[in-house]
Amino acid sequence: MPDQRTKIWQDLNDDSAFDVVVVGGGVNGIGTYRELALQGLRVLLVERGDFASGCSAAPSRMIHGGLRYLENGEFDLVRESLQERDALLLNAPHMVHPLPTVIPITSTFSGLFNAAASFLGRSGKPARRGALPIKLGLGLYDWVTRKRRLMPKHSFAGRRQTRENWPGLMAEARYTATYHDAWIGFPERLCVEMLQDVAQAAPRCLALNYAEIRKEVGGHTVTCQRSGQSAQVAPRLIINATGAWLDETVTQLGGAAQKRMVEGTKGSHLILDHPELHAALKGSMVFFENDDGRVCIVFPFHDRVLAGSTDIRVSHPGRVRCEPEEQEYILTSLRNVFPGLVIAADQIVFSYSGIRPLPQSDQDFTGRISRGHDIRLLEGTVPQLCMIGGKWTTFRAFAAQAADEAMELLGVTRRTETLQLPIGGGADFAGADEVAQSLQATHGLTPDRAAHLAQRYGSKAAEVAAACGPTDQPLAAATQYSRAEMAHLIRTEFVQNLSDLALRRTDLAISGDLSMQIIEALADVMAEVTSLSADQVAAQKTALIDELTTYHGVDAATLNTRNTERTAQCA
Repeated sequence: MPDQRTKIWQDLNDDSAFDVVVVGGGVNGIGTYRELALQGLRVLLVERGDFASGCSAAPSRMIHGGLRYLENGEFDLVRESLQERDALLLNAPHMVHPLPTVIPITSTFSGLFNAAASFLGRSGKPARRGALPIKLGLGLYDWVTRKRRLMPKHSFAGRRQTRENWPGLMAEARYTATYHDAWIGFPERLCVEMLQDVAQAAPRCLALNYAEIRKEVGGHTVTCQRSGQSAQVAPRLIINATGAWLDETVTQLGGAAQKRMVEGTKGSHLILDHPELHAALKGSMVFFENDDGRVCIVFPFHDRVLAGSTDIRVSHPGRVRCEPEEQEYILTSLRNVFPGLVIAADQIVFSYSGIRPLPQSDQDFTGRISRGHDIRLLEGTVPQLCMIGGKWTTFRAFAAQAADEAMELLGVTRRTETLQLPIGGGADFAGADEVAQSLQATHGLTPDRAAHLAQRYGSKAAEVAAACGPTDQPLAAATQYSRAEMAHLIRTEFVQNLSDLALRRTDLAISGDLSMQIIEALADVMAEVTSLSADQVAAQKTALIDELTTYHGVDAATLNTRNTERTAQCA
């Protein structure tokens, strides 16, 4: 077991009294943990899986204001989302980047009446939006950010200019509208960076992954899923931030059964290795309506293309995957938008799916269900605040709301705001190019290796480079990730198994670069750095391959094929 986890358990056993226990280590739970810790409270965060391994690992990777929420009349949500988008652009510039977004439009007036009906609260599937309702929506979008504009206003193009700018778009596109939102390169890493910030600023606060908490006769007991060891904790307040699992967790934490508060919709995404599509996108996202009225997206994601998503109501939370019919739904939508390109299943290098934790709703069309957030207090010997809904972009605002309600219950006054607080490697970040140049000069790194570190760690890249040392070796010939880099992550980033490394601390899996050779190298490093036995490391390797096969469409045969492909590329 890594020293980092051993120390956390020692601290937990030495002092089991906490002002707040936050249950759920997704982005909302981690954000709330960070908010409360920075107010001087002693906080424990408990996550039964890895940090940011549930819904927080399955977003569209957009940081956006929610243009389509205007149609539902959710102006406050759009205003909050745009504020939080702009804050993340400033607080995490190493990971959150502007994203020009293009909307293909096939008519002028279509959807105008439907948009008005939606605004007045009527439900049902929306009609295809025409140029006029989209123009009105983008005008409102610009108006909301008029006093703190970070990105250009929207623009419109007619048929001729659209054909000149976007020759690959479907012929039906009579107009295009362009506006700006943002995307996040490494969302799971941003969660880990918030945890590291707390560890530095508030060392009495503790965060545990792979642990569970339950209400028992003598109080609340935290149990390590790795070792089986347990400890009783004494919180004054519990915050339930378990997302889609919120209702199931209420009674586990000692609350009385309630009418269901959260329902889920399943969203699936594909990552494609498609250079022609990547080039056709010209660095922009295309935000379009599919034939069934659902909004779909496609944009360049590092060297690949990200496309999604589905929106399917689910009755019970659980681990989900992109099913064949969802895959075909997304691929068909792409073929409709870019009819001149061959878009096929064999270009998919990774798929992922998660359950969006949405407020319980009677809406028939899932796109009408609010993406807003709310908090409900459940009274008890230890009161429980339940965080309902929310989306990735607004995690900080939601966390601040939860923290304020918690502090009111505990009689504590807020002492610091986080709206303008940098996160992790976003502090004093001079820009990826500048950081990379400094790494080359100071550590003698190649341009590619320096760029790799700068893009993933921001202003912390020099710390990682120093930890790697001059004798470091790459994991494999076809990746910029190195052995010492992996060792550093294992020691400092709450890593417990190979899946943590491959799926969340790095982009090896989602990029399609992960191969059997790289998995073997990761296993070697895990064995060197930790006290795990050879059998335990082998079991983790098998578990990773099974997880990739079952939930991400990447089986052992594919991983072995990539060994040959990567070797040929480097020859």
